[in-house]
Amino acid sequence: MTDAAAAVEAAKKALEEAQQALKAAEDAAKTPTDAATATPTDAAVPESSATSGPLSAEQIDTIQAGYAFAAPALEMGALVNGEPLADVPVRIPIAMTNRHGLVAGATGTGKTKTLQVLAEQLSANGVPVFAADIKGDLSGIATPGQPNPKLTARTASIGQDWAPAAAPTEFYSLGGIGAGIPIRATISSFGPLLLSKVLGLNETQESSLGLVFHYADQAGLPLLDLADLRSVLSFLTSDDGKAELKNLGGLSSATVGVILRELITFADQGADVFFGEPEIDTAQFLRTAADGRGIVSLLEVPSVRDQPALFSTFLMWLLADLFNDLPEVGDTDKPKLVFFFDEAHLLFSGASKDFIASIVQTVRLIRSKGVGIFFVTQTPKDVPNDVLAQLGSRVQHQLRAHTPDDAKALRATVSTYPTSGYDLGEVLTSLATGEAIVTVMNEKGAPSPVAWTRLRAPQGSMEPTDAATIAATVNASPLLAEYGTAIDRESAREILAARMNAAAEADAAEEAREQAEKSAAAEAQARAKAQADYEKAQREWERAEKRTTSRTSTTRRTTSRPSNPVGDVLGSQLGKTMVREVLRGIFGTLKRR
Repeated sequence: MTDAAAAVEAAKKALEEAQQALKAAEDAAKTPTDAATATPTDAAVPESSATSGPLSAEQIDTIQAGYAFAAPALEMGALVNGEPLADVPVRIPIAMTNRHGLVAGATGTGKTKTLQVLAEQLSANGVPVFAADIKGDLSGIATPGQPNPKLTARTASIGQDWAPAAAPTEFYSLGGIGAGIPIRATISSFGPLLLSKVLGLNETQESSLGLVFHYADQAGLPLLDLADLRSVLSFLTSDDGKAELKNLGGLSSATVGVILRELITFADQGADVFFGEPEIDTAQFLRTAADGRGIVSLLEVPSVRDQPALFSTFLMWLLADLFNDLPEVGDTDKPKLVFFFDEAHLLFSGASKDFIASIVQTVRLIRSKGVGIFFVTQTPKDVPNDVLAQLGSRVQHQLRAHTPDDAKALRATVSTYPTSGYDLGEVLTSLATGEAIVTVMNEKGAPSPVAWTRLRAPQGSMEPTDAATIAATVNASPLLAEYGTAIDRESAREILAARMNAAAEADAAEEAREQAEKSAAAEAQARAKAQADYEKAQREWERAEKRTTSRTSTTRRTTSRPSNPVGDVLGSQLGKTMVREVLRGIFGTLKRR
């Protein structure tokens, strides 16, 4: 036998042995486990569940132990291994919700209901919640849910003892557009970074806007609304403000003009109602109800969905304001507030480096002030890596891979999870609505095992709360009297207008004084000239009078002088009277002048 033939024969033999080993393994897998030799853990997990899904009994035990927290926790749902395992709950320690989190998934996969489940349980445990209701679906949290056979079957399958319940809810709206207590912010507190994000300014323009804010602060010009900022910009580009603009340094009139045009467009879109006073006190979001439950502050924004950059940036302002005002508290048993940031991708889209850096700093440091943040978006890639690294809990709903970009996002998402018994690339694209891949931060700050979870159903309504109920809630709120009506106190616009009016009046007075001085000088000059003319005429008249008198005397003495009719007339009494009357008429008028 040749060497080639021997190699072929050996390969065939190895293949037969491998096939026999595979058959033996399949037969062993089909053999029922002897109940008498089963361990207590094996007995706790039905065999069909342990073998019908991707996880082994040992892996299920690991997950069960990984979510067995001693401290109070939020119930997320039950582990899925082919079928849900009601006795293997998946939970999040309440103390860890201030380590932030991410709820992600494609449209229609159940993100909003997950948010509602978390908010309801936080409220029930005395933790206030703030959330933006983008589509109006979340408002159902204020209304008890309605049972139905499908709901009952689902909750029973995951071991949820479901009962209808409503959470204490306060409804807010941006600038009073829509139903809710109006949320407003002054331009000064909003700041140049956030405003630049809303206006879509580039980094150079953003820096220039910062200089304008600095000038307003130094000049004592309160920026309360968009009209105030427009007034300051208009002043800086006017003749009166050019010197001020020059003193700012590095700020061109062309850039100021661009910012001014963007502000005018922004105001024309109706955004000016979001800025002004009374400015919301974000401490209102930290309240609890009389029964100890945390109040759910719900920002209703369906009416401004066509301005997504505005409401996402407004949410960031609320966070920044909380960060500025709240004291350091360190680690606590439960957070002071959990803030759900829906449609988070809108916040980061097109953001400048300075803006991203500010967000990263806020997310990193606000935890020590007792505030937890959950970003809600479609894929983890919507959130910058520096922010994503700060998020301790993750609830990942179904991802879709219909395009090359989707497939790339899927691979990137899978790579961020700890090692697990799942083929996450396959599982994440096959999750049913209301299911998610969950991993959280445990009590020791370590990540929990990755768990395919069927999530609990909300106890509030799955449908939006009706408009009449929302209106009644708003009208009954004690905050309506404080924030319901906009006020307009003296600010930069009025101060600059007063300054410019005063300057204009001063200029007019100065011009009038100069004109009066010129008129007085001209009048004095005219008087002097008239007086000189009068005196000159008077001297000439006196000389003529003397000559006339002399000639009269000579005539009297010399009768033989030839006759002079003109001289006779001037020398006569009638001639003297005529000269005096002519001179009196002319010089009398000049003298009166």
